[in-house]
Amino acid sequence: MNYRRLANTGIYLSELCLGAMTFGGTGLFQAIGTLGQSDADALVHRSLDAGINFFDTANVYSTGQSEEMLGKALGSRRQDVVVATKVRGRMGEGPNEIGLSRVHIMRQCDDSLRRLNTDYIDLYQIHGHDPVTAIEETLGALSDLVQAGKVRYIGCSNLTAWQLMKSLGVSRQHGLAEFISTQSYYSIAGRELEREMIPLAQDQQIAVLPWSPLAGGFLSGKFTRNGETDPTARRVTFDFPPVNRVLGYDIIDVMREVADAHDVSVAQIALAWLLAQAAVTSVIIGAKRLDQLDDNLRSVEVTLTGDELERLNAVSALPVEYPTWMQAMQTDREPGTTRDWEEFTKK
Repeated sequence: MNYRRLANTGIYLSELCLGAMTFGGTGLFQAIGTLGQSDADALVHRSLDAGINFFDTANVYSTGQSEEMLGKALGSRRQDVVVATKVRGRMGEGPNEIGLSRVHIMRQCDDSLRRLNTDYIDLYQIHGHDPVTAIEETLGALSDLVQAGKVRYIGCSNLTAWQLMKSLGVSRQHGLAEFISTQSYYSIAGRELEREMIPLAQDQQIAVLPWSPLAGGFLSGKFTRNGETDPTARRVTFDFPPVNRVLGYDIIDVMREVADAHDVSVAQIALAWLLAQAAVTSVIIGAKRLDQLDDNLRSVEVTLTGDELERLNAVSALPVEYPTWMQAMQTDREPGTTRDWEEFTKK
């Protein structure tokens, strides 16, 4: 296992992170996984043995069950790892049991600490944007948790680039804790993050932590154009995140050729592609069985060649949108870098 620095902090995360969304299985999360404690223990212990030191969960995953099970599975190894969890989602029926208000954040942090059986959360992340709570209130509450020692670092998830940049600006203006990471959907079949968020993350030294790197199982190799699939696959009952299947099957065709050349699975190529992206710090994987986990773990051993990366990038490339195409033409600041319209449109 290799390790990468978490933003501009002094700690290092394993290239793969074990996500605990499959732990428990109530409500919406029944479609994700319904693992009991013994299965969760096996996955966590196998991950630890493989060198994983980063584990991610959220309070809403099976209404707290995931946090409880992760805490029990880690046991005495808690001090050896980085634990991340999230806050925002609904945790009760009352009007204040959701969101990013000071009231909800403070209460949920204490509840997460109790469920995880720990004195501190290494990375506390907002799980999305709250349109009714001022970001100043949210960041103030999170900063107080850092000052109290209950939280080490704060991060965000599922924000737009402008929302993240606004948050950073507010933190700097008022001397509050800053988000050091963004947990966002990113896969070779879903590269929208590259339009705005990844350039922002690289400019501001924000760690990118991709979730659903296999696009909800679509990139596992189980799905084909002729309709063949594993009936136990998550997408059969929970078709998420959205995927352009026409483009997706073209991507899988190239991935399968690359996978055959390396004698590995298609899923390993999907993970290896993400690990080859400079902005990525740690890729969040999920599993319901040990064989799935073992297959994902082997992705760190796959090194894609320059030619293979070019093929994968080409087949999965995003359509060029404005102002990207305009800025691509305006490359006349350095000698020999001028591009005309015909040259650009050939790319």
